[in-house]
Amino acid sequence: QVQLVESGGGSVQAGGSLRLSCSASGDRYLKYCMGWFRQAPGKEREGVASIYSYGGRTSYADSVKGRFTISQDNAWNTLYLQMDDLKPEDTGMYYCAAGGRACSLVRDDYADWGQGTQVTVSS
Repeated sequence: QVQLVESGGGSVQAGGSLRLSCSASGDRYLKYCMGWFRQAPGKEREGVASIYSYGGRTSYADSVKGRFTISQDNAWNTLYLQMDDLKPEDTGMYYCAAGGRACSLVRDDYADWGQGTQVTVSS
């Protein structure tokens, strides 16, 4: 099992930037696939970005490509999400996920979740 704690959320105006962090402790072999998801009020939780820790291959939702960057430290203890050119539609609770059986953007592929950090983008 992996324990996950997100931080870095906040309120920002459209066009601004935020950097989310996720502290990940636990079994290293469960961190080979990690991801960021978000959930807006009244909507389903959706995948934003994922990373394959062996080699760093990344995947992004079409809505954030070119604006968001997922990365991690060399020890796989901290996962990051750099968010640039933020838009009001990026507003939501952002969750870190690990224990993925596939490095996908599919919620059901991940076993462990953090509590989330709120991102609010105003126009």
